[in-house]
Amino acid sequence: MINSKHQHGFTLIELMITVAIVGILAAIALPSYQDSVMKSRRADAKSDLLGLANAQERHFTVSNAYCGSDDTCTLTNIYTPNPQNNAYYEFSIDATANTFTLTASPTGAQADDPCGDLTLDQACVRNSADNAVCW
Repeated sequence: MINSKHQHGFTLIELMITVAIVGILAAIALPSYQDSVMKSRRADAKSDLLGLANAQERHFTVSNAYCGSDDTCTLTNIYTPNPQNNAYYEFSIDATANTFTLTASPTGAQADDPCGDLTLDQACVRNSADNAVCW
């Protein structure tokens, strides 16, 4: 015969402690995960800015002017940024015949990025809210 006084299973307190521990671990891990995702999106935007700068230099070697200095040359004519970045960054160009400044402005889920706008110019000068962290 089986002794009915020995019950197997978890008590409510044991389950509540387990749920509390899992909640604490999730609360610690979630901000770190979100920060990693934001850094990854920022790295993609920086990569696109460098691709745009390279395209600008190629255009300059052919036409002796940077793209954007006339109406026939637009950003998308010289380089197409990664379409996935379009949801997180808006790319723009400000160019004259001899200079350009490329800007990646965070939008959507990336709008809270503390780095703010990332810029890159023809001299490869990189600017953001915190260059040491962001670039």
